[in-house]
Amino acid sequence: MTWIYFTLLAAFMQAVRTAGQKQLSGKLSAMATTGVRYLYALPFAWLYLMFIHQHQGIELPVLNSSFLTYALIACVMQIIGTVCLVAAFSYRNFAVATSLAKTEAIQVAIVGALVFATPLSFYGWFSVIIGVVGVLLLSKVKFKLADIIANPGAGFGLASGLGLAITTLLIRESSLALNTDLVLSAAVTLVFMITVQSLLSVLYLWWREPAQLPLVVKHWRLCLFVGVTSVLGSIGWFTGASFQNAAYVKALGQVEFFITLILTYRVFKERISIQEYIGMALVLLSVLVLLLWA
Repeated sequence: MTWIYFTLLAAFMQAVRTAGQKQLSGKLSAMATTGVRYLYALPFAWLYLMFIHQHQGIELPVLNSSFLTYALIACVMQIIGTVCLVAAFSYRNFAVATSLAKTEAIQVAIVGALVFATPLSFYGWFSVIIGVVGVLLLSKVKFKLADIIANPGAGFGLASGLGLAITTLLIRESSLALNTDLVLSAAVTLVFMITVQSLLSVLYLWWREPAQLPLVVKHWRLCLFVGVTSVLGSIGWFTGASFQNAAYVKALGQVEFFITLILTYRVFKERISIQEYIGMALVLLSVLVLLLWA
C-alpha cells in the first residue's frame, strides 16, 4: 500500500507543478524552466534525505557502480524529457503535444517489458491501456494524422513521454541497486539526481544562455513554487517506483489528469462533457483494475 500513497502524492503535486511550469515558460527559456525544477528543489531534497536518514536510523548506502550508471543516465533522460515537454508549450496546438506526452504510462510498460524484463500481467496491460485512452479522452483533443505530422510539438510530446518513461524505469533500477531500505534508497536516488541535474542545468545556462540566469533569480517566487511542488512530486514518484513495478506506478499516476480536471471545474464551475465523463470513468476503471487484479 505504501506505493499507492506516494504515487497519489506524486500525481497531485505534478498536476500543480505543471500549471506553474506553464506560467513560468512564458518568462524563461525551455532549459531555464527545466533547470528551475531542480535548482529550487535541491535544498528541500537534502532536508528530506536528512530527515529520512535520522528517522530510519540506517546508515547511508554506498553509491556502487550499478547505481551510478543507472542514476546518471536517468539524470540526462529526465532533463531531455522535461525540456521536450516545455518546448512543446511554444508550438501551435500544444494541447496535442502535451496529450501525447501522457502516453508515458504505455511507453513505460513497453520499454520495461522489452528492455528491463519487467512484463505486466494481462490485467496490468488492460489497466495501462484503458487508462491512457481515458487520459486522451479527458484531454479533449481531436487527433488528426495531418495535425500530428505537421506539428513539430507532437514529436516533442512523444519524445517527452519516452524520456520520462525511461527515467522512471532507471529510477527504480537505481534505487534497488543500493540494496537498503526502499524509502531511504529512494531519497538517496532523488538527492543524487537533483544535485547532478542542478549542476548540469547551471553549467548549460552559463555556457549557452547566460542571460537566463538573472531571470531565474528575478522570478524567484514562481520558481520556488515550481521547485517545492517538484520535489514533493519527485518524492512520491521515486518512492512509489522503488516499491512497485514502474508501469503500475505510472498507470496509477494517470489520476493526475483526473485531478487536474476536477480542480479546474471546481474553480471555474464549468460543465463536464459526455466525452470527459467517459474519460474519467476509464481512468477510474483503470485504477480499480490495477489495484484489485493486476
